Amino acid sequence: AKIMGVATFYTQFRLKPVGKYLIMLCKGTACHVNNSDLIEKTIIETLGIHDGETTDDGLFSLKNVACLGCCSLSPVMMINGETYGSLTPDKTKKIINDIRDKECAL
Repeated sequence: AKIMGVATFYTQFRLKPVGKYLIMLCKGTACHVNNSDLIEKTIIETLGIHDGETTDDGLFSLKNVACLGCCSLSPVMMINGETYGSLTPDKTKKIINDIRDKECAL
């Protein structure tokens, strides 16, 4: 019970495997005001996953986070530690498709 309590309290711990590329989408105030909901919708449409889910191929997972601390770049997402800011739906699709293309080329 104690281990489960710790594992579920801290967001860095996960009970299910995540994709090779973890997309953390900022949902903080600045990002929200600058249409992070539209970016989330774009990710959902592009990958077919919602917050907390992983694509069937195990390549991508989506996690909404409270704030990434990059408010001047809003809306922002981070993928495996790399920050992408000033997102638009087209820019978001391109980032995801570029990663997918890179993986297919391997």
